[in-house]
Amino acid sequence: MPKVTRDDVARLAGTSTAVVSYVINNGPRPVAPATRERVLAAIKQLGYRPDRVAQAMASRRTDLIGLIVPDARQPFFAEMAHAVEQAASERGKMVLVGNSDYLDDREVHYLRAFLGMRVSGLILISQGPSENAAIEIDAWDARVVLLHERPEAIDDIAVVTDDIGGAQLATRHLLEHGHDYVACLGGTEGTPEVGDPVTDHVVGWRRAMAEAGKSTEGRLFQAPYNRYDAYRVALDLLAGPDRPPAIFCATDDQAIGVLRAARELRIDVPGGLAVAGFDDVKEAALADPPLTTVASDRQAMARAAVDAVLDDSLRVPGSRRERVRQFPSRLVVRGSCGCA
Repeated sequence: MPKVTRDDVARLAGTSTAVVSYVINNGPRPVAPATRERVLAAIKQLGYRPDRVAQAMASRRTDLIGLIVPDARQPFFAEMAHAVEQAASERGKMVLVGNSDYLDDREVHYLRAFLGMRVSGLILISQGPSENAAIEIDAWDARVVLLHERPEAIDDIAVVTDDIGGAQLATRHLLEHGHDYVACLGGTEGTPEVGDPVTDHVVGWRRAMAEAGKSTEGRLFQAPYNRYDAYRVALDLLAGPDRPPAIFCATDDQAIGVLRAARELRIDVPGGLAVAGFDDVKEAALADPPLTTVASDRQAMARAAVDAVLDDSLRVPGSRRERVRQFPSRLVVRGSCGCA
């Protein structure tokens, strides 16, 4: 059978090939509802399938969005990737996901690979300072939006949550339960000093402690972001002679590791130890006890990132502050802090 073309669809629908293109691509110009229905009916009757490869070659851009995450096995990044995929689907785009594994060279590898595939845009959840990534982005003159994290080296649009304010909320809440102080499980030695959410969580913890007149000296402990390594750190911390009365964890994954360590050491949570996390991953509500944590609107952040990477009108010159869209954080109170 001869291949059905866009001209065939236009002829049957009684319209131009340009209008057919607007219907297929959902823009850039509006199409009257009656005309759209005729075009869709003609597409269905003829069995027309757009040649995406040819479209990409003509426009030098595909219907793909690249998404680079540090580790999609971690619940937070998995849920964020799913939210980006949903938002991209609403805009008629598909998402390619690459894991940097917190390695600079892998981040650059995926940047080159995705940009070489002529993706419509790239969303980057960075893994660190990203100087090499910044060089790569400048070399390609790429359409990049930063999500969740805003490395100092990359001066591009960023969509983030209020990490400092959220950490303050969680720490204040733990202190309001009457604890002498709140310890903090932060990041590792390699955690960037600027632009990293975990760094901001530690800043928020310090501010809340200072507001309450509490010292932070010797009360910040380093731990990887995942529950398995955080569990091992927590075993040593909770088994020691100076066990803290409460712990704010920079991530929910760390907090889940702390809860497991406390259970093994027969420490009652929240009676003997209060715990709060940050991220509100779905597992937080199923933890034992359910985890008090800080939430952000991941769906809205994902939509904002997809909109920013696709819409030229949103990519306007301005100061770094003007190019950062910050979503509020909110405290989600459950049983691990001592509340009913």
